[in-house]
Amino acid sequence: MLTTVPMLGPGWMNPENLIDSFGTWALLGVMVVIFIEVGLLFPLLPGDSLLFTAGMLVANPELNIFHLNIWQMTAILVPTAFAGTQSGYWIGRGVGTKLFDRPDGRIFKRKHIDLTHAYFDKYGGRTLVIAQFIPFVRTYASVAAGVGRMPYQHFVKFNAIGVVLWAGGVTWLGYLLGTIPFIKENIEVLLVVIVLVSVSPVVIQVWKERRKRQT
Repeated sequence: MLTTVPMLGPGWMNPENLIDSFGTWALLGVMVVIFIEVGLLFPLLPGDSLLFTAGMLVANPELNIFHLNIWQMTAILVPTAFAGTQSGYWIGRGVGTKLFDRPDGRIFKRKHIDLTHAYFDKYGGRTLVIAQFIPFVRTYASVAAGVGRMPYQHFVKFNAIGVVLWAGGVTWLGYLLGTIPFIKENIEVLLVVIVLVSVSPVVIQVWKERRKRQT
């Protein structure tokens, strides 16, 4: 199976170990993990690296256990991630307030929803695009939009852009650059750096406005 591929890390958080454990159900397994991470409030899954690894495996005929090309893989994973975020939104609309008003548990922590609300206050709809690339934040962004009763048409527009860029973009990144060890081993960090660079003009502008108000 995938044991010939260099490992990225220990245990079930290793995306290659995870895919390997699915056996002949590898594609379905990847879809379920992606859906759960962005839609069912379980942030402790390796979404970025799983997408990257799926793209990397598709690029290698000897390791392509999915038997799909990159276009087919992207056409499957993007709708999967989109369906997950839609689930998160409607969970937020339906039970989100009650869920996060209860005392903190191991996964459902009020500070996570508060953090995501803070992103909404700063960046509005762009948060749904930005948040898709940030671990933990992407898990709660759709739920926060639902809890905050963001108009669905507004939500789905920005959410769709974020999902395409994230699920499609990271999968293609693995396909094109998966053989480069440094990129492969640091994909989560690199994605966060890219996001920080892309939003830095907005952050600087917010900081300048606050400085003006304080003077």
